[in-house]
Amino acid sequence: FAHAEITGFDADAARSSKGVLGVFTALDLDQDGLGTIPCMFPITGKNDKPTIVPEHPALARTKVHYVGEPVALVVAETQALARDAAELVDVDYNDLPSVTETARSLNPDAPQIWPSAPNNLSVDWETGNAEDVEHAFAAAVHTTSVSLVNNRIAVNQLEPRAALGEFDPLSGCLTLITPSQGVHVMRSQLAEHVFKVPEDMLRVITPDVGGGFGARVFCNSEQILVLWAARRLQRPVRWTADRSECFFCDGQARDHVSTAELALDGEGCILGLRVSIVANLGAYAIHYGPAIPTDYCCGVLAGCYRVPALHAEVKCVFTNTVPIDTYRGTGRAEGIYLLEMLIDAAARELGLSPAEFRRRNFIKPEELPHTTATGLVYDTGDFANVMSKALNTADWSGVEQRKADALQQGKYLGFGLTTYLASTGGSDQEYARVRLDDDGGICLHIGTQSSGQNHETAYARLISQKLGIDANLVRVCQGDSSDLPLGGGTSFSRSLLMGGLAVHGACDLLIGQLRELAALLLQTEAKTISLGKAAFEAVDGQRSISFPEIAAAVADGAIDASLGEDRNIPLEASYTSDDVPVTFTNGCHVCELLVDPQTGQIQLQNYVISDDIGTAMNPLLAAAQAHGGVAQGIGQALLEQVFHDPDSGQLLTGSLTDYCLARADQIPPLQVDFTGSVPCLTNFMGVKGAGEAGTIAAPPAVMSALLDALTPLGVRHIDMPATPERVWQAIRTSKRFHSKVKGSRS
Repeated sequence: FAHAEITGFDADAARSSKGVLGVFTALDLDQDGLGTIPCMFPITGKNDKPTIVPEHPALARTKVHYVGEPVALVVAETQALARDAAELVDVDYNDLPSVTETARSLNPDAPQIWPSAPNNLSVDWETGNAEDVEHAFAAAVHTTSVSLVNNRIAVNQLEPRAALGEFDPLSGCLTLITPSQGVHVMRSQLAEHVFKVPEDMLRVITPDVGGGFGARVFCNSEQILVLWAARRLQRPVRWTADRSECFFCDGQARDHVSTAELALDGEGCILGLRVSIVANLGAYAIHYGPAIPTDYCCGVLAGCYRVPALHAEVKCVFTNTVPIDTYRGTGRAEGIYLLEMLIDAAARELGLSPAEFRRRNFIKPEELPHTTATGLVYDTGDFANVMSKALNTADWSGVEQRKADALQQGKYLGFGLTTYLASTGGSDQEYARVRLDDDGGICLHIGTQSSGQNHETAYARLISQKLGIDANLVRVCQGDSSDLPLGGGTSFSRSLLMGGLAVHGACDLLIGQLRELAALLLQTEAKTISLGKAAFEAVDGQRSISFPEIAAAVADGAIDASLGEDRNIPLEASYTSDDVPVTFTNGCHVCELLVDPQTGQIQLQNYVISDDIGTAMNPLLAAAQAHGGVAQGIGQALLEQVFHDPDSGQLLTGSLTDYCLARADQIPPLQVDFTGSVPCLTNFMGVKGAGEAGTIAAPPAVMSALLDALTPLGVRHIDMPATPERVWQAIRTSKRFHSKVKGSRS
């Protein structure tokens, strides 16, 4: 049931089943004083009204609020026995009316989900200056508007959710082994909000992770439940989701219904931007939920353009669906999609090419740093240059000929571009510790968490460049909260920025300490030796000592006397990067595709990525990130959407049979170019976050190309996902298509 009262619960048969160790409900959790899953980023709305945040228990109490919400925990000797026993749990429900559609949730006749949230409104929020925008529209020579749906999508990491809980009765400590995007973030949430214990009483371990994408930042019900059950039963308890459970229980993403309006002067320059968004939170406001459509989405609504006046209002609403949470490109993807579709519409209405309209409105390099109407401060960027590089690579000058060639084959070719800007990284802490080992290698402990991004290679290369050591001698350790005092984890493209700065700082401190030891061993002053390739050399050029020799000397006690009995021999150093400003990745993506008007089939022909990621520390890894992000963005644009039955609230896309992910043969050739990058000025490495760019830029690039292809047929609007059926229907309902058909028949 999507919405129902729990009126009865009978677990006697399940409890007496073979191998069952216990059947538990919310009552058991409440009796033990367990806290609920928190909303970590509530926001303040209009008139200083706070976000309405209903309690989100790990097991439903008296009501269920979406299909898939857990109501009981069955623990048995094996998974098979637990599943069998779960089938015997008898729950009586009183079915209630439900609402799963974002656009309908605020209607007066929509079912009320929470008594504390009238009209299903969690928070009504705004940013910018409404009066300035009114003046801009009053002075406008031309206005443009679009209304769009940003489709709800499922995360679908390669590795399903999983958790193993352990309890040590002697120490009273809990240990959780689970995929995460940062063990310290998860530990803090569990310790403070749920179990209400000191953080040193809870250890979180994350081994290798098969995909994160934002959905593994915070805890879910099962991580709470396996820990609680392990403590209750005094034995380890584990749980692993199957793929269908991922569709029913994993946090989902996007799901906005939006309108945007643009005010323009007689030269086609932007005067003002007005935006209205209804954003679905799902059944609960959890984790980042309310911040995604507000701060993160609306913060980037100005994009790469001069927007003198901007006002956006967002209504965050509850529905009887899985809660919305972070997903690659969180908020930025929704905001840039809305903005870029509006920019394209304005260019078409003015009779300008999409490139020319953008050039007229780009913030110029000499205008940087630039403070936007939402308060962000862009430090660097050359938006026109990045776009020119993309257009040249994509052979913009040959588009008309390719369109004519396609038409000869009965196809329509579309050429679309999008420019984007995304705030990334910064603003919090990251910790790194480097240690010289006996073999002369370096061991790095760091608080970020790789989930396929290959941090191991990136950090090893940084240390290799810093210390002159072979990258193969660097060992990267992550994923154990007991190893480090803190860690910010991996999200919002922060790892290379925050983690890289921490690694640099720790290496600098280690170099200083090793220099002192090397000076003692070389019997000279520290200021007279220099760091070479994993070795220190004396100024006379005749004497040197390598890292392995320093480590061996310390291990053998060769310099104990020189240091004195009370001196520790420092072979490691740690550093915390703190209070680092956000960076602003930007770029231009170009997509070229073919549409078959008879079937609605879309064939992607080419895709060009021109990203400004600042200093490219490892271009190969950055390109791989771009590839993966674009693949996910193509999936949202053309294939993916979570559907519910509007009457019953039942999930209709509960497996990969019903929910379509992009396959390799649907991804076109990808050309990546970072040569237009301008180093960031807010960190000494000059880097900007790169991991989410593809997911942000691909949906508007693909949809721009699709609408360009269908413009000759009179199609001006299609919402994502642009499936063949939707494209076919849009073509068939176009008046221009019918006039073409009628003309060909006559």
